[in-house]
Amino acid sequence: MWQIAGLPAHPLLVHAVVVLIPLAALMVVVGSVWPAARRRLGILTPLVALVALVFVPLAKEAGEALERQVPASAVLERHTELGDQLLPWAIGLFVVAVGQWLRFRLRARRAGEPTRSARPGARVATIAIAVVAVVVSGATTYSVVQVGDSGARAVWSSDGGDAN
Repeated sequence: MWQIAGLPAHPLLVHAVVVLIPLAALMVVVGSVWPAARRRLGILTPLVALVALVFVPLAKEAGEALERQVPASAVLERHTELGDQLLPWAIGLFVVAVGQWLRFRLRARRAGEPTRSARPGARVATIAIAVVAVVVSGATTYSVVQVGDSGARAVWSSDGGDAN
């Protein structure tokens, strides 16, 4: 089940994660600080974050299937541990993307109402969203880099041990 055209699915699925998580993170950050980009990206940001989120457990499950077929090593164990930590970050990125989209969508609707004036806390909320977006996006992307680096070490280390 975890093969694609006779190849292990894990390395193929990982490429979707490696591309989509940083892309979603970049979209979240840009959308939080640049209103014109936010309007153009619209629903696309949470959709990309959702697709990225879906690929994380798929890559993880495929990785666990592959792990059962290769010799155990400390570096492989480290890769597995780091891989387990990515899902909560991917969920957080998705939640931030959806929350940001909803917040600014509601704000745009309210701005179109002729009788409403701007709320004094709107600027504070916008800054808070930007800070959360940057922190979660940065941490999620960093987690992907850590998992990827440890995976490369697991594949390319000659002795199967710690490549450091």
